[in-house]
Amino acid sequence: MSEFWLISAPGDKENLQALERMNTVTSKSNLSYNTKFAIPDFKVGTLDSLVGLSDELGKLDAFAESLIKRMAQSVVEVMEDAKGKAQENLLANGGLKEKMKCLKIDLTSFVTHFEWDMAKYPAKQPLPSLVDTLAKQLAQIETDLKARTAAYSALKATLDSLNQKAQANLFTRTLSDIVSKDDFVLDSEYLVTLLVIVPTQNYAQWQKTYESLSDMVVPRSTKLICEDKDGGLFTVTLFRKVIDDFKARAKENKFTVREFYYDEKEITREREEMARLLTAKKQQYQTSCVALKKGPSTFPDHKVKVTPLGNPDRPAAGHSDRERESEGEGEGPLLRWLKVNFSEAFIAWVHVKALRVFVESVLRYGLPVNFQAVLLQPHKKSSTKRLREVLNSVFRHLDEVAAASMLDAAVDIPGLQLNNQDYYPYVYFRIDLGLLD
Repeated sequence: MSEFWLISAPGDKENLQALERMNTVTSKSNLSYNTKFAIPDFKVGTLDSLVGLSDELGKLDAFAESLIKRMAQSVVEVMEDAKGKAQENLLANGGLKEKMKCLKIDLTSFVTHFEWDMAKYPAKQPLPSLVDTLAKQLAQIETDLKARTAAYSALKATLDSLNQKAQANLFTRTLSDIVSKDDFVLDSEYLVTLLVIVPTQNYAQWQKTYESLSDMVVPRSTKLICEDKDGGLFTVTLFRKVIDDFKARAKENKFTVREFYYDEKEITREREEMARLLTAKKQQYQTSCVALKKGPSTFPDHKVKVTPLGNPDRPAAGHSDRERESEGEGEGPLLRWLKVNFSEAFIAWVHVKALRVFVESVLRYGLPVNFQAVLLQPHKKSSTKRLREVLNSVFRHLDEVAAASMLDAAVDIPGLQLNNQDYYPYVYFRIDLGLLD
């Protein structure tokens, strides 16, 4: 599953034992894979400030999750024909060990081996400053995302419009891609070539009558240029002075003269503009196929083995055998920007989760700060109900009212603003990595 449960319980002896019981039961029943989730010792500040931060972090959490989902969808849109490989481009940079921070790893590995980035978000700073730094970083990424995707969408919309014109019926479609100089009599003072749309069922009639529709029609001057499901586009050459008469007679016979005069400069301009737009759009994503052919520079998919919660060491992630992909090699500018900034936004989001756990744990369990955070990855969707029951049983003593409400959803918890189904005896936050679902 791509879903994780980030929980915390007090760090006293009784609750550490409860965590061990949880770990044992979930391991034996194959309910979840559990790892410790390290959170630094932050400056607590005042209780009032923590209450305010709790609300602010909740909003920032939702905003960050929405942002990375939008960025993930943008990767899919930009990759188009290669959208099946979009997930391979949703990676996080490093975060395991200092010497490995340059590596790109899959999102599951980053979350299960999370380490607070002290360089980017110094833990000694006051909590409001950390939250402000994260909020500004995410806001800037969103601003840039809107600008870049708007430019790409405008480019795509223009191309789509031109493509629609190229695929429309003979009455409205652009003709620059189907006519050529050889189809027309040009630079003649007296003669002109017209384009006429003839219904399919009237082809024979056209061939028999076009020369006699008006005086001064050049014999055997008609030629079929192209067809669609309703009819064909024919040329006919005649003297300029009988154009109006020919149009009127053609209309009477259900032949439609298409208003078009060959202008080589205009035709060339349209073709060059189409080519320019196609090239500009292609450069945003398709050159990324060079990088994709190499294979993603990620850790292989894996499940984290259950580690005794009392063990401070975390499981080390495996190294990739593949050579690291050169930064930006073979990628279009928009895809490259999305990959880099998706990573930044995702890392910031997980840091927001860590801050939420810290703030909520202090508010729930009090001072001095003493709690243990644990990351659970449910084995499968069908096991989540049983896993919730195990957690409820193990931590029931932390909040009897909340535990009882799990059994009876109709029970209201006095003074609690949240829906009681979102409140548990332990601190709980969900991390959903199914960003493309």
